[in-house]
Amino acid sequence: MQIRLIKKHKGLGDTVESLAKLTGMNHVADAIAKGVGAEDCGCGARKDTLNNPDLLINKMFYGSDRKDS
Repeated sequence: MQIRLIKKHKGLGDTVESLAKLTGMNHVADAIAKGVGAEDCGCGARKDTLNNPDLLINKMFYGSDRKDS
């Protein structure tokens, strides 16, 4: 049985990104990255990793193993 959590989200990475934007943590991460001299906070790569359709959480809650997703 699959539960489609949030239809517009592809996986956990999209949900984490939405929560970070909602709470303003994305700005904090960018500021910290700039402060330590990094050009990127790594959020995009983390989002891609968490959106992996092979992750069990994505199969269960986001229906990423469905062909029509």
